[in-house]
Amino acid sequence: MQIGMIGLGRMGANMVKRLTNGGHQCVAFDLDPKRAQDLASGNSNVTAASSLSDLVEKLAKPRAIWIMVPSGDPTEKTVDSLAALMAPGDTIIDGGNSYFKDDVRRARKLKEKDIHYVDAGTSGGVWGVERGYCLMVGGEPDVFARLEPIFATLAPGAGSIERTRGRSGDPTRAEKGYILAGPNGAGHFVKMVHNGIEYGLMQAFAEGFDIFKNANTEELPAEHRYNLDLAEISEVWRRGSVVASWLLDLLAISLVEDADLGEFTGFVQDSGEGRWTVLAAIEEAVPADVLTSSLYTRFRSRQDHTFGEKVLSAMRKQFGGHMERPSGG
Repeated sequence: MQIGMIGLGRMGANMVKRLTNGGHQCVAFDLDPKRAQDLASGNSNVTAASSLSDLVEKLAKPRAIWIMVPSGDPTEKTVDSLAALMAPGDTIIDGGNSYFKDDVRRARKLKEKDIHYVDAGTSGGVWGVERGYCLMVGGEPDVFARLEPIFATLAPGAGSIERTRGRSGDPTRAEKGYILAGPNGAGHFVKMVHNGIEYGLMQAFAEGFDIFKNANTEELPAEHRYNLDLAEISEVWRRGSVVASWLLDLLAISLVEDADLGEFTGFVQDSGEGRWTVLAAIEEAVPADVLTSSLYTRFRSRQDHTFGEKVLSAMRKQFGGHMERPSGG
């Protein structure tokens, strides 16, 4: 298929590479022209666009354009600009971390012009070009079906993951790493809660390894002190432990690189989706103690840092390339 890609940062550029490696044609645009030019250099499946209008002109109808820019105003302005350039039957796909209620509003607005809107919750971070991207999609079923070759290429596929006990027959979309979660907004709603859960999982690891780090403190009786090798603990847990996970894999990488995590201060940002998850829980009257507490810990980390917050920062850098923001910034 042919698809446009707007936003060639860490994830957008890697998604173009994965798509073109899968045989698709990409027309790429970024506010920094060099990014598109670099991707097009030596790759016959990539065409660099000089502007949004140039990108639209280079795509055959019905067009499909994937947006990978920061959520909020940058996404809003990009959608509005594209809506003025595109034709009935075209599709805008937002693969960023937008608020699901904004998706519902945008889809309704675009429908007046007969332009389709798809929200694609995308998980995979900077590793996605190799591992693939877990995709949670919201939109119209017929539009999803038309774009499915794109989703299938970006997704990890069944791979070597052991099949869930009880499943039989041909692998489902979910087993291949992508789903149609529901109508507009459902994709980003599922991704939002995914990120809220991610906060909680990360916080559990952070607190556990903070306890390990302080197991040798002088406040403890001598016979109860342990000088523990955190890199070795994370490594052994990766093998047969019930807490084995990709987050643990990434933490193990960071601890091998530097067991003290000296690169980090522990000033931990949040993407915003944790906040939205807590708001959704409030609206639904669902108790979400762990997710709420993990979000508040990130707020507190910007005033007072612990080794646990360094663990959080290290994991964020590993999976998403998120660089820690200085405490004075």
